[in-house]
Amino acid sequence: MSYMRGDLLTRTRKLVKGLAKPTPVWLKAMEQAPPVTFPRPDGKIKKIEMPEDVYVRKFFKKHPDSLYHDAVKISGFDPPPARVFAWRVLELKGQGVSEEEAMAVADMEYRAEKKGKKKAYSELKQIARLQGKKPPPNPYPSAIKEIQAEEKKYVHDRFFNPKILDIVQKMKAEKAAEMQDQYRGGGGGGAGGMQPGGRNGGQRWPDCAIYIMHFMESLMMEQEITIIDAHMPELRARYDTQVL
Repeated sequence: MSYMRGDLLTRTRKLVKGLAKPTPVWLKAMEQAPPVTFPRPDGKIKKIEMPEDVYVRKFFKKHPDSLYHDAVKISGFDPPPARVFAWRVLELKGQGVSEEEAMAVADMEYRAEKKGKKKAYSELKQIARLQGKKPPPNPYPSAIKEIQAEEKKYVHDRFFNPKILDIVQKMKAEKAAEMQDQYRGGGGGGAGGMQPGGRNGGQRWPDCAIYIMHFMESLMMEQEITIIDAHMPELRARYDTQVL
Protein backbone atom coordinates (compact mmCIF):
# COMPACT_ATOMS: atom_id res chain seq x y z
CA MET A 1 0.00 0.00 0.00
CA SER A 2 1.16 3.54 -0.75
CA TYR A 3 0.68 4.83 2.80
CA MET A 4 3.14 2.23 4.07
CA ARG A 5 5.98 3.52 1.91
CA GLY A 6 8.61 5.98 3.07
CA ASP A 7 10.00 6.77 6.48
CA LEU A 8 8.10 7.24 9.74
CA LEU A 9 7.35 10.92 9.13
CA THR A 10 6.03 10.34 5.61
CA ARG A 11 3.82 7.42 6.64
CA THR A 12 2.38 9.32 9.62
CA ARG A 13 1.54 12.33 7.41
CA LYS A 14 -0.34 10.10 4.98
CA LEU A 15 -2.29 8.36 7.76
CA VAL A 16 -3.24 11.66 9.41
CA LYS A 17 -4.22 13.22 6.10
CA GLY A 18 -6.41 10.24 5.26
CA LEU A 19 -8.09 10.43 8.69
CA ALA A 20 -6.87 6.91 9.45
CA LYS A 21 -4.98 8.04 12.53
CA PRO A 22 -5.28 10.97 14.95
CA THR A 23 -2.52 13.56 14.87
CA PRO A 24 0.22 12.43 17.29
CA VAL A 25 1.76 14.90 19.71
CA TRP A 26 5.27 14.52 18.27
CA LEU A 27 4.31 15.10 14.61
CA LYS A 28 4.69 18.89 14.66
CA ALA A 29 8.09 18.70 16.38
CA MET A 30 9.32 16.06 13.92
CA GLU A 31 8.22 18.21 10.98
CA GLN A 32 10.25 21.12 12.33
CA ALA A 33 13.33 18.94 12.93
CA PRO A 34 13.04 15.88 10.65
CA PRO A 35 15.37 12.90 11.25
CA VAL A 36 18.53 12.55 9.25
CA THR A 37 18.19 10.44 6.10
CA PHE A 38 21.09 8.38 4.83
CA PRO A 39 21.56 7.41 1.18
CA ARG A 40 20.55 3.86 0.44
CA PRO A 41 22.93 1.49 -1.38
CA ASP A 42 22.26 0.55 -4.97
CA GLY A 43 21.64 -3.08 -3.97
CA LYS A 44 25.27 -4.21 -4.26
CA ILE A 45 27.17 -4.72 -1.04
CA LYS A 46 30.71 -3.54 -1.46
CA LYS A 47 33.46 -5.82 -0.24
CA ILE A 48 35.37 -4.43 2.72
CA GLU A 49 39.09 -4.38 1.96
CA MET A 50 41.89 -3.26 4.22
CA PRO A 51 45.14 -1.74 2.96
CA GLU A 52 47.09 -4.84 4.02
CA ASP A 53 44.84 -7.37 2.26
CA VAL A 54 47.01 -7.25 -0.87
CA TYR A 55 50.06 -8.41 1.08
CA VAL A 56 48.02 -10.99 2.99
CA ARG A 57 47.17 -12.66 -0.32
CA LYS A 58 50.80 -12.47 -1.42
CA PHE A 59 51.84 -14.08 1.87
CA PHE A 60 49.48 -17.03 1.41
CA LYS A 61 50.65 -17.39 -2.19
CA LYS A 62 54.24 -17.67 -0.98
CA HIS A 63 53.44 -19.74 2.15
CA PRO A 64 50.33 -21.84 1.34
CA ASP A 65 51.03 -24.20 4.27
CA SER A 66 50.34 -21.33 6.66
CA LEU A 67 46.61 -21.78 5.99
CA TYR A 68 46.73 -25.18 7.71
CA HIS A 69 49.60 -24.91 10.20
CA ASP A 70 49.07 -21.39 11.56
CA ALA A 71 45.81 -21.50 13.47
CA VAL A 72 43.46 -18.51 13.15
CA LYS A 73 41.81 -18.15 16.56
CA ILE A 74 38.79 -15.89 16.26
CA SER A 75 38.46 -15.49 20.04
CA GLY A 76 42.17 -14.82 20.49
CA PHE A 77 44.01 -11.52 20.62
CA ASP A 78 47.09 -12.49 18.61
CA PRO A 79 46.77 -11.75 14.88
CA PRO A 80 47.66 -14.48 12.38
CA PRO A 81 51.14 -14.45 10.83
CA ALA A 82 49.78 -13.32 7.46
CA ARG A 83 48.33 -10.17 9.00
CA VAL A 84 51.55 -9.48 10.94
CA PHE A 85 53.50 -9.90 7.70
CA ALA A 86 51.26 -7.42 5.87
CA TRP A 87 51.43 -4.86 8.68
CA ARG A 88 55.21 -5.12 8.71
CA VAL A 89 55.36 -4.50 4.96
CA LEU A 90 53.17 -1.39 5.29
CA GLU A 91 55.30 -0.15 8.18
CA LEU A 92 58.52 -0.51 6.18
CA LYS A 93 56.96 1.12 3.13
CA GLY A 94 55.94 4.04 5.31
CA GLN A 95 59.60 4.44 6.27
CA GLY A 96 60.61 4.78 2.62
CA VAL A 97 61.61 1.16 1.90
CA SER A 98 60.67 -0.28 -1.49
CA GLU A 99 57.95 -2.91 -1.71
CA GLU A 100 60.27 -5.76 -2.70
CA GLU A 101 62.73 -5.04 0.10
CA ALA A 102 59.92 -4.64 2.63
CA MET A 103 58.42 -7.99 1.66
CA ALA A 104 61.86 -9.64 1.84
CA VAL A 105 62.48 -8.26 5.33
CA ALA A 106 59.01 -9.27 6.56
CA ASP A 107 59.43 -12.75 5.10
CA MET A 108 62.84 -13.14 6.76
CA GLU A 109 61.36 -12.11 10.12
CA TYR A 110 58.50 -14.61 9.70
CA ARG A 111 60.89 -17.46 8.94
CA ALA A 112 63.15 -16.51 11.86
CA GLU A 113 60.20 -16.43 14.28
CA LYS A 114 58.93 -19.79 13.05
CA LYS A 115 62.40 -21.33 13.37
CA GLY A 116 62.79 -19.85 16.86
CA LYS A 117 59.50 -21.43 18.02
CA LYS A 118 60.62 -24.87 16.82
CA LYS A 119 63.99 -24.47 18.51
CA ALA A 120 62.38 -23.38 21.79
CA TYR A 121 60.08 -26.41 21.84
CA SER A 122 62.93 -28.79 21.04
CA GLU A 123 64.88 -27.36 23.98
CA LEU A 124 61.85 -27.83 26.25
CA LYS A 125 61.60 -31.48 25.23
CA GLN A 126 65.33 -31.99 25.76
CA ILE A 127 65.13 -30.52 29.28
CA ALA A 128 62.13 -32.75 30.08
CA ARG A 129 64.03 -35.86 28.92
CA LEU A 130 67.03 -34.95 31.07
CA GLN A 131 64.74 -34.56 34.08
CA GLY A 132 62.96 -37.84 33.32
CA LYS A 133 59.60 -36.13 32.84
CA LYS A 134 56.98 -36.29 30.16
CA PRO A 135 57.62 -33.73 27.38
CA PRO A 136 55.30 -30.73 27.72
CA PRO A 137 52.72 -29.99 25.02
CA ASN A 138 53.81 -27.77 22.19
CA PRO A 139 53.00 -24.16 23.11
CA TYR A 140 52.83 -23.35 19.39
CA PRO A 141 50.82 -26.24 17.89
CA SER A 142 49.66 -26.22 14.31
CA ALA A 143 45.97 -26.18 13.46
CA ILE A 144 46.18 -29.73 12.08
CA LYS A 145 47.74 -31.10 15.27
CA GLU A 146 45.14 -29.33 17.41
CA ILE A 147 42.36 -31.00 15.43
CA GLN A 148 44.12 -34.37 15.68
CA ALA A 149 44.43 -33.95 19.45
CA GLU A 150 40.69 -33.30 19.68
CA GLU A 151 39.88 -36.34 17.52
CA LYS A 152 42.25 -38.74 19.33
CA LYS A 153 39.65 -39.46 22.03
CA TYR A 154 37.03 -40.50 19.46
CA VAL A 155 39.53 -42.68 17.59
CA HIS A 156 40.41 -44.42 20.86
CA ASP A 157 36.71 -44.92 21.70
CA ARG A 158 36.12 -46.53 18.30
CA PHE A 159 38.53 -49.39 19.08
CA PHE A 160 38.49 -49.65 22.90
CA ASN A 161 35.20 -48.27 24.26
CA PRO A 162 32.87 -51.22 25.08
CA LYS A 163 29.75 -49.18 24.26
CA ILE A 164 31.05 -48.30 20.80
CA LEU A 165 32.07 -51.90 20.17
CA ASP A 166 28.54 -53.06 21.14
CA ILE A 167 27.08 -50.58 18.64
CA VAL A 168 29.41 -51.95 15.93
CA GLN A 169 28.32 -55.52 16.71
CA LYS A 170 24.65 -54.51 16.56
CA MET A 171 25.22 -52.80 13.21
CA LYS A 172 26.89 -55.97 11.87
CA ALA A 173 23.98 -58.09 13.09
CA GLU A 174 21.42 -55.73 11.53
CA LYS A 175 23.36 -55.79 8.24
CA ALA A 176 23.45 -59.60 8.23
CA ALA A 177 19.70 -59.80 9.00
CA GLU A 178 18.94 -57.33 6.22
CA MET A 179 20.98 -59.38 3.75
CA GLN A 180 19.16 -62.57 4.76
CA ASP A 181 15.77 -60.88 4.29
CA GLN A 182 16.79 -59.65 0.85
CA TYR A 183 17.98 -63.14 -0.08
CA ARG A 184 14.75 -64.74 1.09
CA GLY A 185 12.67 -62.19 -0.77
CA GLY A 186 14.64 -62.70 -3.97
CA GLY A 187 14.74 -66.54 -3.86
CA GLY A 188 12.12 -69.05 -5.07
CA GLY A 189 9.30 -67.85 -7.32
CA GLY A 190 8.41 -70.91 -9.41
CA ALA A 191 10.13 -73.09 -11.93
CA GLY A 192 11.53 -70.26 -14.01
CA GLY A 193 12.54 -68.09 -11.01
CA MET A 194 16.35 -68.41 -11.10
CA GLN A 195 16.77 -69.66 -14.66
CA PRO A 196 18.01 -67.32 -17.33
CA GLY A 197 15.45 -68.59 -19.85
CA GLY A 198 12.53 -68.69 -17.39
CA ARG A 199 9.56 -66.42 -17.42
CA ASN A 200 10.77 -64.23 -14.55
CA GLY A 201 14.47 -64.67 -15.20
CA GLY A 202 14.94 -60.99 -16.10
CA GLN A 203 13.64 -60.01 -12.66
CA ARG A 204 15.40 -62.65 -10.54
CA TRP A 205 18.91 -62.29 -11.89
CA PRO A 206 19.28 -58.62 -10.77
CA ASP A 207 18.13 -59.67 -7.26
CA CYS A 208 20.81 -62.36 -7.24
CA ALA A 209 23.44 -59.83 -8.32
CA ILE A 210 22.37 -57.46 -5.53
CA TYR A 211 22.64 -60.29 -2.99
CA ILE A 212 26.14 -61.18 -4.23
CA MET A 213 27.19 -57.52 -3.98
CA HIS A 214 25.93 -57.22 -0.37
CA PHE A 215 27.56 -60.54 0.48
CA MET A 216 30.92 -59.31 -0.83
CA GLU A 217 30.56 -56.07 1.16
CA SER A 218 29.92 -58.03 4.35
CA LEU A 219 32.96 -60.21 3.66
CA MET A 220 35.15 -57.13 3.18
CA MET A 221 33.83 -55.60 6.40
CA GLU A 222 34.45 -58.84 8.31
CA GLN A 223 37.99 -58.97 6.90
CA GLU A 224 38.64 -55.40 8.07
CA ILE A 225 37.30 -56.20 11.55
CA THR A 226 39.46 -59.34 11.64
CA ILE A 227 42.57 -57.34 10.68
CA ILE A 228 41.78 -54.74 13.34
CA ASP A 229 41.25 -57.45 15.97
CA ALA A 230 44.56 -59.06 15.00
CA HIS A 231 46.42 -55.75 15.44
CA MET A 232 44.50 -54.69 18.56
CA PRO A 233 47.39 -55.36 21.02
CA GLU A 234 49.76 -53.34 18.84
CA LEU A 235 47.25 -50.47 18.59
CA ARG A 236 46.69 -50.51 22.33
CA ALA A 237 50.44 -50.46 23.01
CA ARG A 238 50.96 -47.55 20.62
CA TYR A 239 48.13 -45.59 22.18
CA ASP A 240 49.42 -46.22 25.72
CA THR A 241 52.92 -45.06 24.77
CA GLN A 242 51.55 -41.88 23.17
CA VAL A 243 49.32 -41.05 26.13
CA LEU A 244 51.80 -41.98 28.85
